[in-house]
Amino acid sequence: MGRSELRFQVEELYADYAACLDDGELERWPEFFTDDAVYKIMPRDNYERGLPLALVACESKGMLQDRVAALRHASVFAPRSLRHLVSSMRITPSGGSLIHVRANYAVLETRVDDETRISNAGRYIDQLVRVDGELKIKAKLCICDTVLLSGALIYPI
Repeated sequence: MGRSELRFQVEELYADYAACLDDGELERWPEFFTDDAVYKIMPRDNYERGLPLALVACESKGMLQDRVAALRHASVFAPRSLRHLVSSMRITPSGGSLIHVRANYAVLETRVDDETRISNAGRYIDQLVRVDGELKIKAKLCICDTVLLSGALIYPI
């Protein structure tokens, strides 16, 4: 596969990922991941110092499904809409089966009775693999630029 075809496929994956979250299709979100996937949201300071503490840590697709179930059935919060902006994507095939991707992200959040604000910004550090010919996320680290969040960390980044 050529470099431009790989870029197209990765960009399509990230666009579909963002649309899934922005459209509130949370039940579909875990399907972007492998069964043994790791998903973490970490402050940049912890990541850069090699500290393992994460704001959110899921270590399998099952844990991601549990997070969605908790959001749908156990959490109470004001309605809001999201917009995930992903840019400056850097794609590096490993030579093996892993594809390393780094990208910047910003999540905009709008409550029906409030103005739009930046909910979170940072960078993704991801590992992708092919499962039955389809790109899946094996590891997604969402590295937040700050530990100070404008509100609750409700939805996936």
